[in-house]
Amino acid sequence: MSRRKVAAPVTFRAGCAREWVIETAEADLAYTDQAFPECPTCPHRVEPDGGPPFCTLRPVGTAHPFAGLAGLILPD
Repeated sequence: MSRRKVAAPVTFRAGCAREWVIETAEADLAYTDQAFPECPTCPHRVEPDGGPPFCTLRPVGTAHPFAGLAGLILPD
């Protein structure tokens, strides 16, 4: 049996700390509008080949997807 994700209001935060409440079932979103003056120089801006620049919006309170790598110790 397949489970469907149920859309619910989620507060998303961009790297610049702006927040949006959006009704969605998605785990993260891409903000492509780039409407704020600092967007072109924002360190959180992603510029993929063949697509528009975007900022990843993550639900407030969730860890960055690479946060687990912070404590990683690699052998020499």
